[in-house]
Formats: sequence, C-alpha cells, structure tokens
Amino acid sequence: MGWLLAVAVLLGILGFWLLVHSGIARRETEMPVGRVVYVDTGDWKRCERPLYSAQHRLAGRPDYLVHTRQGLIPVEVKSGPAPYKPYQGHVLQLGAYCLLVEEQEGRKPPHGIVKYAHRAFEVGYSPALRAELLRTLELMRQDLRSTDVERSHEEPARCRRCGYHNRCEQRLA
Repeated sequence: MGWLLAVAVLLGILGFWLLVHSGIARRETEMPVGRVVYVDTGDWKRCERPLYSAQHRLAGRPDYLVHTRQGLIPVEVKSGPAPYKPYQGHVLQLGAYCLLVEEQEGRKPPHGIVKYAHRAFEVGYSPALRAELLRTLELMRQDLRSTDVERSHEEPARCRRCGYHNRCEQRLA
C-alpha cells in the first residue's frame, strides 16, 4: 500500500512540474492563454481553408487562432527582430485577420497579436483600425485596376531586395 502512495505522490509532483513548465513556455512564446483552434504554420498540419469574407472580398490565414475567454484571438508570427513598434503593414495584416474572425464568428475579437522574434505586441481591434483597413483594401483594389502604379520607396532595404530592382525605373540608388 505504501508503494501506491509513493506513486501517487510522484505523479502529483510530475503533474505540478508539467503545469509550471507549460506556464513558463507559454509566457516565453507570449501566446495568449487559451486553446489553439487554428494553425497555419509548417509545424502542424496545414489548414486547408483560409478564413474568407465574401462581403469584403478578403481571404487570409493567420498563423494561429487562439480561443480565449475574450473570444478568438488571431496571432501572426514574424521571424525578424522586433521593431520599436509593430510595422504598419503587419498591423493592417492583423486587422484583416480580426475582420475575418469578426465576420466568421459574428463577434469582434478585442485584439490580435503580432509576435516578432523576441517580443510580441497586442494590437487592439479598434473601429479606427477597421476603417483604415477598409480604406487600404479599397486603395489596393483601385491600384489593381490601374495601368500605372507608383512604387512605394519608404524602405530602401526592401527596394534593394525587390525582384524587379534591376528593371525598375523608380528604384532607389
């Protein structure tokens, strides 16, 4: 009977250790507390269907959707180092995922998360972000219908890495 008690104590200690270790691992990854319900990374089986909005003519696949007490939270993981604040393009991408979750679930997510290599940013899904996203989508659709679109040269390093750099008449020196 004593061995049964020893096994129970050992299992209790192991369970406590696993609980503590999982909490530490979650904090290190900066993922929200909740159940991962969607994954679009190479680590797990790829999701076949993206999130889709017929109303906004938009589709996308966040890296993760985490079901929390607050609702579904989209998480976008970036491999590069963290900037001082999240890049605007990444904020808009996260806003698009929030919009897709809102339409699919019928409930707005309170925020999304952009996770860089060593830092994560919680980005609120505000009416202002939603409006900026819809304006940006409209401008992008206008550009698609246009025959001549000005290139964006706000990031010289990105311009140098562009696949059209050698042929672009608007490239930076």
